[in-house]
Amino acid sequence: MVSSRRWRAAGAICLLLAVVHTWPLATDPGTLSRNDNGDTQLNEWILAWIAHQLPRAPTRLFDANIFYPERDTLAYSEPLIVPALMGAPIRWLGGSPVLTYNLMLMLGFALTAWAGYALVREWTGSPAGGLLAGSMFAFNSHTLTRLSHIQGIHAWGLPLALLSTDRLIVSARIRDAFWLALWMTAMAYTSGYLAVFGTVLVGVAMAARAPWWWRRAPLVLSRFALAAFATVIAVIPLYLPYQRVATEQGMVRSLETVAVFSLPLESYLASAGRLHYGLWSEPFFGESVDPFFPGFIVVVLAIAALVWVGRQRTVGVGGADSTVTRQRILMLAAIAAAGLVLSMGTRTPVYGWLFQIFPPLQGLRAGARFGNLFLLGMAALAGIGLTVVLRRVPAPRTSAVAALVLVLANIESLRAPFPYARFEGIPNVYSLLADIPEPVVLVEIPFYRPHVVFGNVPYVLNSTIHFRPLLNGYSGYTPDSYVRHAAEFAGFPDAQALQAMRTAGATHVMVHAKRLYHPPERNAAILEQVAASPALERLAIGRDQITLYRLR
Repeated sequence: MVSSRRWRAAGAICLLLAVVHTWPLATDPGTLSRNDNGDTQLNEWILAWIAHQLPRAPTRLFDANIFYPERDTLAYSEPLIVPALMGAPIRWLGGSPVLTYNLMLMLGFALTAWAGYALVREWTGSPAGGLLAGSMFAFNSHTLTRLSHIQGIHAWGLPLALLSTDRLIVSARIRDAFWLALWMTAMAYTSGYLAVFGTVLVGVAMAARAPWWWRRAPLVLSRFALAAFATVIAVIPLYLPYQRVATEQGMVRSLETVAVFSLPLESYLASAGRLHYGLWSEPFFGESVDPFFPGFIVVVLAIAALVWVGRQRTVGVGGADSTVTRQRILMLAAIAAAGLVLSMGTRTPVYGWLFQIFPPLQGLRAGARFGNLFLLGMAALAGIGLTVVLRRVPAPRTSAVAALVLVLANIESLRAPFPYARFEGIPNVYSLLADIPEPVVLVEIPFYRPHVVFGNVPYVLNSTIHFRPLLNGYSGYTPDSYVRHAAEFAGFPDAQALQAMRTAGATHVMVHAKRLYHPPERNAAILEQVAASPALERLAIGRDQITLYRLR
């Protein structure tokens, strides 16, 4: 009972920290948004699409409504199926895509912190060490600059996969093989990046612990083989659409692309926390720098854990013997080092070697995000380091010291309050499309050129009110058909462009008068031509002069 209360208390603290670190989001999660970023709106659409499509046509989940007539368009980006399932009840009860996204964002932060707590709490028996590790893995300079990437926030599978890996190495129980498979599968159904990070995490952990499990190699390896087999079987339905896209459309990342998203070393001195950024860290930011500084408290306590390894002890921490504790500390150091090296991408030869022998890596663009493994290793080391330090503090002061360290560490990483954009809702004119009885294929004008395809993001989000096929789109990949359509529709509303739209299958056109990007006199002429065109029947006009036409 006491243990259960502590777990609930830890979960409540993690949720409270999620509210604090995203403040003031919790005050109005249905209206406040990061919709000034295109990726936020894309991910809001993904969560909404999955909640819409799974109950209706689960076998066609990946045939999303953007980039008509292409197939498997959900596979152009992260699947986000796990956070979408968590948020689906909100959508089914009428919650907006923004409300769903914001609640899942805060939940993702809390779950990631709670998973980090579980990892270090089991190893050390210390709630304080667990909370420090969990909060520093969840709320750090990197994650707090990625509020638009919910897949990067739902990283709770990484510490749980590491926990299952450790259990397999120590005990080789079959049930832990299935737990590992579950966490790996959950990561795959959330993000391709997380699946790759998890695989590397397990591989590095096994390599770092090899001297200790090698004598039981047949048993241990058989358990890991079982976990791998169960994971492969579980992810086949996910793998197939991504494989089709890679084969049929060539959606494979090159090392040249990875080079653009490789970290320089100064990224590990860049901190987005308000305190550090204002006092000393700003000069380390540049065009290609993502912040990965883990915080001074984390660094100091991680060093304390490593110093502990070099000392002769007869007793470990948390009831484990000193040999197991040293194994775990060295394993975490290896994971942190691997994350740092791989995050540098093509700046070292290691990434290129792994790129050639590990095909899933060829689907990733931002090698910099391997820094998540560095942050996990450092956070867990800090949690163990705090446990070691607290053993030297007199008992009456232990709780106060632990609370102080936890508060100061979170102040170091704090970026809140965030500036949020207000979500005014989806224009009502879009709801008409859901009620039209005949088939609808929508094209929205302006239809942006491929180099500014992100201009389509509001159209993608607005489609969540009707989910009719849309010739426009935005994602991590732009198909050749979109490039062709952009060229063919450029003369809208001339007869050639209208005929090209008909040929492409369009039945309706939505014109955004305030988004036309020509000179004012040209925009006025376009709108006059649209109004006078016999090929366009006006059905409705809505907010901001958004006008819906039927294409005759």
